[in-house]
This record gives sequence, C-alpha cells and structure tokens, in this order.
Amino acid sequence: MERMTNRIAFVTGASRGIGRAIALALAKAGARIVVASNEPENNEKVAAEIREAGGEAFTVFLDLNSADSIKEAFAAAQQQFGRIDILVNNAGVTKDGLALRMKKDDWDLVLNINLRGAFLATQQALPGMLKERWGRIVNIASVVGQSGNPGQVNYVASKAGIIGLTKGLAQEVGSRNITVNAVAPGFIETDMTAKLTPEQREAMLAKVPLKRGGLPDDIAAAVKFLASDEASYITGHVLSVNGGMYM
Repeated sequence: MERMTNRIAFVTGASRGIGRAIALALAKAGARIVVASNEPENNEKVAAEIREAGGEAFTVFLDLNSADSIKEAFAAAQQQFGRIDILVNNAGVTKDGLALRMKKDDWDLVLNINLRGAFLATQQALPGMLKERWGRIVNIASVVGQSGNPGQVNYVASKAGIIGLTKGLAQEVGSRNITVNAVAPGFIETDMTAKLTPEQREAMLAKVPLKRGGLPDDIAAAVKFLASDEASYITGHVLSVNGGMYM
C-alpha cells in the first residue's frame, strides 16, 4: 500500500467503532487525521492513540444534525491543515421502529445525520478538492441500504440515499480527479451490534456465508484502499464488505 504521506483525512464519527478503526488505519498509512465526532473525550482518546503510534491528529467537535457545527468543524480543520484531501462520511445513528408507528422525529433525526449530514460535510470539503484537482470521498453505506430491512425504514432510506449520493456526485466531480465511492458493511462487531440479543445475533449470522461477524478493521481496510492512489480509477462504486450476506 502506497503511503498517504501529506494527505489530510477528515473522518466523521471517528470517536469509536468503525470510525476509530478507519482513523487509525489511515494514520498508519501516513495520513494526518482530523478526528471528528460529538464525543470530545473519545475524540481525544483516538487522537492520543494516533500520536502514540507516531501519527498526527487534530480533533474537532462535530454535530452532524447542525449545519453550523459542520461549517465550524471544517473551518477549524482547514485552518489547522490548510485543506482536506480525503473525506470519510462514516458517522451514523439508528432509531429503529416499524414504519406504521415511527415518530416523525425519529425519521428526521436518522435522515438528517446519516444523509443530510454527509451531504453538508461533502459540500465543505469539495471546494478545496476541486482547487487541488485531487480528492477521495468515501461514504459508509450499509448492507441494508442494498437489501432492505424490516423495522429500519429510516436507516435503510438514509443508507440507500448515501449510495445514490455517491453515484451522483462521482459523475459530477470525476473530471477534477476526485473519486467518490461507498463501502457497505454487513454485520460488523461494534457497540451497535453488541446490543443484540443472542437470538437476534444467531439469526443475523445465519444469513452470512462466512458464518462470522466482520471487524471494524475489515471496513477500515476497504476505506484505506479506496482512499489510496491504487484506487484512482475506481469511482461511483459500492464495495460490499459483508461476508456474503448480500450479493
């Protein structure tokens, strides 16, 4: 893997789970990392891990439900590093429930953070990428955005929207040497999946041909590849990292 020396990577939701793994993987590859989330203490912990391993990290508070917070976070990052080369739209939330009884607020929150937030973050990063004529945008989608899932219509819609955003934007900015791709994780061992009951877990794993959950590092490896120079001729692609759960 060619090193990402001097690349600046902004990772949303980098305070834990998949986002943390992505931040550490990109740092290990040589990128300087903006650790962004709405958990300042955890941001600092991840930044400390990066620095201890010899990398460079800067933390910003980011509330993806607030357009002002998004602008402020990117302004701070750009003041620190001068530009953003790699944007990973990873942050996401769930508010599950059957469609018939889903509260409007639960629909709005999930769509606002997962889809609108990713779009607004992209808008902040794009001007610098266009100016530099180089950029990598990697959006974290989900297997359920491809296959659907009962009880999660808001989350499914947001992740299907992320796939649409990826493909549309890839066509808009390709001529400026900016690639836009998505990674669609399947069942990954994180805080989110740790809440499942043993029965739910068993039912989920029964759908996975590899018969195990994935790890955050599996997603981080896919993101690192798509953000690298080796992936320069890949754009508008959805890379499924799901153990065969959906083909």
